[in-house]
Amino acid sequence: MKLLCLSNQPSKPCFVLYFKGVTLMLDCALDIAQILSYLPVPVVARSRLNKLAHWLLATEKFGKQGEELSHELRECGNRVFVDGVLEFATPELGMVDMAQVDAILISSCTNMLALPYITEYTGFKGVVYATEPTMQMARQFMTELATYVERCPRTRVCNMWKSEEILRSLPMPVRDAVNPSTWKKCYSMHDIAGCLSKVQCVGFNEKRGIFGALKVTALSSGYCIGSSNWVIHSEYEKVCYVAGTSTLTTHPKPIDQVPLKNSDIMILCCLTQTPLTNPDSMIGEFCVNAAVTIKNGGNVLVPCYPLGVTFDLFECLSGHLDSCGLSTVPMYFVSPVCDSTLAYSNIFAEWLSHVKQSKVYLPEPPFPHAELVSLGRLRHYANIHDGLQNDFKTPCIVFAGHPSLRLGDVIHFIDLWGKSPTNTIIFTEPDFPYLEALGPFQPLQMRVCYCPIDTSLSFAQANKLVKELRPTQLVVSETYLLPPAGMPQRTDLVVEWDPPPMTYKRGEILTLPVKRKFENIEITPELASTLDPVEVKPGAAITMLTGSLVVKDNKYTLEPLRKRGKGIKIESDGSIVQPKSYIWGTLNIKMFVDSLTEQGITDIKVEESGDGSIIHLPNDDTLIQIESGSTHIMCGGDETVRIKLRDTLLKCLQKL
Repeated sequence: MKLLCLSNQPSKPCFVLYFKGVTLMLDCALDIAQILSYLPVPVVARSRLNKLAHWLLATEKFGKQGEELSHELRECGNRVFVDGVLEFATPELGMVDMAQVDAILISSCTNMLALPYITEYTGFKGVVYATEPTMQMARQFMTELATYVERCPRTRVCNMWKSEEILRSLPMPVRDAVNPSTWKKCYSMHDIAGCLSKVQCVGFNEKRGIFGALKVTALSSGYCIGSSNWVIHSEYEKVCYVAGTSTLTTHPKPIDQVPLKNSDIMILCCLTQTPLTNPDSMIGEFCVNAAVTIKNGGNVLVPCYPLGVTFDLFECLSGHLDSCGLSTVPMYFVSPVCDSTLAYSNIFAEWLSHVKQSKVYLPEPPFPHAELVSLGRLRHYANIHDGLQNDFKTPCIVFAGHPSLRLGDVIHFIDLWGKSPTNTIIFTEPDFPYLEALGPFQPLQMRVCYCPIDTSLSFAQANKLVKELRPTQLVVSETYLLPPAGMPQRTDLVVEWDPPPMTYKRGEILTLPVKRKFENIEITPELASTLDPVEVKPGAAITMLTGSLVVKDNKYTLEPLRKRGKGIKIESDGSIVQPKSYIWGTLNIKMFVDSLTEQGITDIKVEESGDGSIIHLPNDDTLIQIESGSTHIMCGGDETVRIKLRDTLLKCLQKL
């Protein structure tokens, strides 16, 4: 069994697992954080971003080559950004022949965003398994991303800066780009439709077979609606893939732990990206900062995804505003997919927690944002041109994408409110370093708050979970065995397990310590009807059989012999001559010696030797060596004595 890691970021996983002749891909996340190297794509043409100066030092550093390079790079606040078509960091697909991948298992909608690059642009012909909510929510994520890119297209494709010689001489953040030569343009709406048409939906605890060799089962992971952990098992081996998991009590169905217990291998990834913060306290801090800004007459901007924690923020923030007497403050949700995401969250009742499910049967909408929309407190728009200007009131709270601040309507609101210190921008998504995200907008006067809300497993929760699940071998990212950078004393912020976990990193092939020892074999009824078991002890019977082993579709079947083969005797009627009898059991030395005496052999010497015995017959120049599984007769050449010894030995053994 081998495991190949194709991702540089453990929270954006992509693995390939080789097991029993089957090739499985585990997730295919898109590392969107790499677009921080690019300039934002403004929503309006007159944005200040379009007026940033080209990088002046390009010519000084690279001569004539620098003149062309300067047109690719722009400078802002001593930082350099690429001014060209946005490109995204896909998994390292060049290491794998995608035509050989049999299936892709998806754990959550956020770990599915690179799927169009695989299904539409490689030789992949396998099947993709995901839950229904995961597929539909991923559709919203992909659609929003593609819409942002397509509605404000750039024409310049920048490649010169990607040269290794140039890249290492560039300033931040471009210099830290990970393997930019493999980055790809965003997929289209057509690609998204083609990709999702290849997805087969599964339910929790539903078993799916992979070519008869393996079975895969999705289990609730408790992270978001429809998110899954996967159990990959054969008849005698079990591998658990635990990604995007949460043990907190939130709106999704809680984690299902029991089927994950006692696995041979557990692959653990997607632990919290903010180990020093608590999600509950961050939500509280988010609500307090928003309310204080509103009371001071300012506006609040929340860069967010269209799903996930955003729904919890609507619920918590509306309640906090009510307690502060700010119920009349409007909340705006701006996203190309806001209508569908708000609707989908209310129709996946069976995938929600018990508390949310119970509301459906009252009947009430499971999420309070449905009521907020009906009361006019939460208003949603596809973009800033979709009637928002006719209904816009301040002070207000705006939820808009994209959290990277490189694309989406959030860019317009930063331009609009960025010069006033009474306004506040609150970052809640942990995927992007907020200071780097704000780089192209400096100098910025509006107040900045960082309240990362990551409900993924903390290191303490992960260690507790692993202790309860007790895998034989744990596999984690090498970064999970080291404390956070700058805090080497926090040895509690690591994954601990005995034996020490195996580690993976990008581009590394890991050999997992699982060796196949057994297989199930079925016997056809025709062959079974010929068997004649003999009871060897109370409750136990055995029989010998001769058959043909047929292997087809990874199934092993014993059938009656049909053809002439080596060592097989055939009767005149075509039937197979079966052996008369088979001997079994352990030789009783005393009985054997007594039988030899009855045959007239009297000069017998017996010696113990290791786990057996040696019988010496000096008069007949014969040595008999008896071991636990075999008997050897070494005779001096008298055929009569040899036959007598053979027949006596066979009489002392049991027969079938």
